[in-house]
Amino acid sequence: MESKQASKIFEALASDVRLDLFRLLVKNAPNGLVAGDIAKQLDIPSTNLSFHLKVVVQSGLADVERQGRFMRYKANIPLMLDIVAYLTSECCADNPATCQKFRETSKLAPGLLPDRV
Repeated sequence: MESKQASKIFEALASDVRLDLFRLLVKNAPNGLVAGDIAKQLDIPSTNLSFHLKVVVQSGLADVERQGRFMRYKANIPLMLDIVAYLTSECCADNPATCQKFRETSKLAPGLLPDRV
C-alpha cells in the first residue's frame, strides 16, 4: 500500500460518523447492510448518511451494490487488513521480539497481523 492510499483511508475515517459507519459495516460483514438499516442503527438522517457513505465508498473501505430499489453497503475487509498491515509492517523492524511483546499485550486477535511484524 502506498502512503497516498493510506492517507485517503485515514481521511475517510476522520469523522466520528464515518468511523462508526465503517465499524458497523465490519460488524455486519460479509453481508453488509442496506442504507435504511444503517441510518436506523446510527440514528442519523438518510440525507446526512448518504454523504458519509459516499466518502467511505470513494476511499475503497466499502463497496455498494444495488438490490432492487435498495443499496447494500459492505465493508472491504481485505483493505481493512491491508491498512493494519501497512501501519504495523515496520514495527520494531530491528527487534521483532519487542514487537511480539506488543502484539501479545494488545487487543488485536492473534494471527491478524503478518508474521513479519
